[in-house]
Amino acid sequence: MRPEINVLGPFEATIDGVSIVPSASKPRQLLAVLALNVGRVVTAAALIEELWSDKVPRTAHSTLHTYVMQLRKCIAGAVPAAEARKVLETRHTGYLLRFDDEALDANWYARKAAAGRAAGAAGDYVAAERLLREALSVWRGPLLVDVATGPQLEIESTRLHESRLTDLTLRIDADLFLGRHHQLLGELAALCARHPHMENFHAQFMLALYRCGRPGQALEVYHAVWTTLREQFGVAPSPRLRKVHQAVLTGDASIDDPGFVMNKWVPHAVAR
Repeated sequence: MRPEINVLGPFEATIDGVSIVPSASKPRQLLAVLALNVGRVVTAAALIEELWSDKVPRTAHSTLHTYVMQLRKCIAGAVPAAEARKVLETRHTGYLLRFDDEALDANWYARKAAAGRAAGAAGDYVAAERLLREALSVWRGPLLVDVATGPQLEIESTRLHESRLTDLTLRIDADLFLGRHHQLLGELAALCARHPHMENFHAQFMLALYRCGRPGQALEVYHAVWTTLREQFGVAPSPRLRKVHQAVLTGDASIDDPGFVMNKWVPHAVAR
């Protein structure tokens, strides 16, 4: 049996190439929660909270059981019927989807990204860039973009989204360190437009522009983010971004140092 679960984009779950994802919204949401906790028991109480939030019907437990039966019917389309109960087990407090940990793309992404961050922390930016690029390549769009989300899926979606932004920031840092500023211009322009409040991307865009001999455009990027932060939040840019701005203004030679204002390569770094 070869299971595969993809949550980093549209939801896909297959066994030996046969889809086990139900079409109905609530069973689909139930499978998504179990999939993100593959190999671990999810309590009935947690599943009920995810499916109905604060509008729990009196029939919640029996309806949950019905949804589990529907999931087992989908699973039975890919494995012998007797095996379906072993794939989706009933436990004393809840349910468990019994697949190997590596069946879930989010787990593969997390391991690969952790290896990339470790390589960067050790100063091996070639390996760091390669590993982080491989990790980020498994993302096919927003997490579970086609699944209704309750409290637990919302939290998990936010966590993985922030992790992706952090790893993307670090991967671009590695590219800048390796002198690939020309190749980054298009990607950074799009990221700054998509994330107008994320100073890391703007600082990286300014560095790439300056190192490509375009200091005037680097200053335009700073002015744009300064205006956005002032008008929308009433705050000034961070010291890090101001340092890049000052270096561009004065033509400070330190701005050409590959490690100039790089982010700290630590496992729990969060993109700002």
